[in-house]
Amino acid sequence: MDAESRDKIQTLLDQHRIMTVATLRPDGWPQATTVGYVNDGLSLYFLCGLDSQKAANLARDDRVSLTIDHDAPQVMEITGLSMAARAQPVTDRAEAEKVLRMMPMKYPPQASMPFAMPTPEQVRIFRVVPSVISVLDYSKGFGHTDLVTF
Repeated sequence: MDAESRDKIQTLLDQHRIMTVATLRPDGWPQATTVGYVNDGLSLYFLCGLDSQKAANLARDDRVSLTIDHDAPQVMEITGLSMAARAQPVTDRAEAEKVLRMMPMKYPPQASMPFAMPTPEQVRIFRVVPSVISVLDYSKGFGHTDLVTF
């Protein structure tokens, strides 16, 4: 990956905090859900409930597809990322605690939080490592994408 592509991907990851992640249900249908995320370089992390459908799906098959984008006022300003990736559970307590400390920093100060951040035992934390990233940038032409593989 060249430096320009890496910088563009890093910038888009840093500018956003939610993504749509698709996992595979037992019946083969994809299940797309919106989750908050943090990133450490090109590795992304998200949380989900211990008994969630996402957690069950990922226990069977760690493949995910995801998108990160936002609504743009002008069509030719659309930018975003889509990825094919693997989502692995975070089992190292130090890494899990680091992710849980990073989550609130991704958001502006909140007026009030109805509950404390969960502990590593209360949630599933997944590390998402990209295999292929498609960088969408309409400013380079309608529907323009650059494909980056790892």
